[in-house]
Amino acid sequence: MKVTVIGAGSWGTTVASVATEAADVVLWARRPDLAEAINSTGLNEDYLPGFALPPGLRATADLGDALDGADVVVMGVPSHGFRRVLEEAGPDIDPRTPIISLTKGLEAGSNMRMTEVVADVLPDHDPAGIGVLTGPNLAREVMEGQPAASVVSVPDEEIATVLQSTFMTPALRVYSNTDVIGCEMAGSLKNVMALAAGMAHGLEYGDNSMATLITRALAELSRLGRAMGGNPATFAGLAGMGDLIATCISPLSRNQRVGVALGQGNSLDDIISEMNMVAEGVKTTPVVVALAAEHDVEMPIATQVDRVLAGQPVSQMLTELMGRPPKSEGA
Repeated sequence: MKVTVIGAGSWGTTVASVATEAADVVLWARRPDLAEAINSTGLNEDYLPGFALPPGLRATADLGDALDGADVVVMGVPSHGFRRVLEEAGPDIDPRTPIISLTKGLEAGSNMRMTEVVADVLPDHDPAGIGVLTGPNLAREVMEGQPAASVVSVPDEEIATVLQSTFMTPALRVYSNTDVIGCEMAGSLKNVMALAAGMAHGLEYGDNSMATLITRALAELSRLGRAMGGNPATFAGLAGMGDLIATCISPLSRNQRVGVALGQGNSLDDIISEMNMVAEGVKTTPVVVALAAEHDVEMPIATQVDRVLAGQPVSQMLTELMGRPPKSEGA
């Protein structure tokens, strides 16, 4: 089996490394110098410094070469570049080949999930194999071999079974789930909530505050996810609660780090300029607020995050959230 991973960021490189235990893997990098460095040194110092990559992993900057004979295509491209890269790759992808997105974001402008973008760009592609790999998976911990679990979600259970064995290792347990909408929405929404959690951490709030925020964040993302067609059970699982907890509490999370820096008084422009990787929550937040309005779903945390990203003081966000009218917990 040949697995092609498109995107040599930290998570794309990690998934490519994991898959070498079950398949021949080619990692596509847009920059030829990065592909050459990976092949010559066995390292991706730009996005995953300090980790030796498996000797069976080959990198290339040639999309046609990467996709030639691919049995599985994994898209590890940020949401803002996802469509453009897929349009380039599309002619070289067989319509029956599963396409798995790693991207936990929503497309600005169209408000589409990444699997919807795949279907839009490749309308003749078999929908049974279009899905996601998601869950509480911080790249560095997976590369260190720490025990973790993921969810692979595609509509077809047989394809899901094949993909489970492709990505599973002794340290990474992969579950299957046919609720693509729920898994994908959970992964996108938790990044918005991680920004809020980071802000609370930056303001030096304690564990009670963090537990409250994460719990109410789960309620919010579950409401919108259900309104968009997701299975309620998905949001209590690895794709929902699991990923939310990891992303909200870990300093390895880019979105959490952005939130912390905002809470400490740094400007968003300065924070972003110092990062060499994308924090999807920043771009996803306005899309989430738009979707919440479209589906008439109340999302106070996401709304406040959106306002902070637009320039509102972080301290005002907490004041607004704590000053909301009393409600039933189930509301």
